[in-house]
Amino acid sequence: MNTSVTNTARLLGAGLRALLVLTLVTGVLYPLAVTGIAQGLFAGKANGSEVESNGEVVGSSLIGQAYNLPLKEGQETPAPDLKWFQGRPQNGLGSNSVNTQYRLILSGATNRSADNAELVQWVKDAKAAVVKDNSVPGHPVNPADVPADAVTSSGSGLDPAISPKYADLQVQRVAEKNGLPADRVRKLVDEHTEGRTLGFMGEPRVNVLELNIALKDLAAAGR
Repeated sequence: MNTSVTNTARLLGAGLRALLVLTLVTGVLYPLAVTGIAQGLFAGKANGSEVESNGEVVGSSLIGQAYNLPLKEGQETPAPDLKWFQGRPQNGLGSNSVNTQYRLILSGATNRSADNAELVQWVKDAKAAVVKDNSVPGHPVNPADVPADAVTSSGSGLDPAISPKYADLQVQRVAEKNGLPADRVRKLVDEHTEGRTLGFMGEPRVNVLELNIALKDLAAAGR
């Protein structure tokens, strides 16, 4: 009986020691080591790829933002603030989720098929809005020129970038709203256009947040 109790106590002691060691290694030392390496070598990415403007963090380069006017009484969806470049539609998982207008807890696509009637209507409405919003005197937008990313949300619903074609489509409207020369705004788009990753992966893209920060600076300078 005494031997059995002693063996049990030894096993419990060994188990407790193993638990403490594993807790220390995997719960304290390993996370500290990984965090330290990440902060030392990839601080920007480890901290969320933060984007700063005038010394303040204004967002992440990995997550899109909405550029809307304040919600008016009676409105369910705020109108876009057309002085800014607009990102992709923000349907995300749809109106039944919390991922609407980039107010995020979840990410994901709508999971609707290409012939889904609701999705087709979303695309038609988005296309009509793009044509209407970006047609300025002397520069009407041809519906055939509206790119796919202007009327569809991304797989995650969080895409921070748009195609150079969609950015260029918005140039005339943005220039007019900000009292800037269109050629200078177009140059701004060119300066913020990234090529394919490693020259062959993905598509050319324009980060909307970074472009709008540059636009803000350009408008403030009045040139």
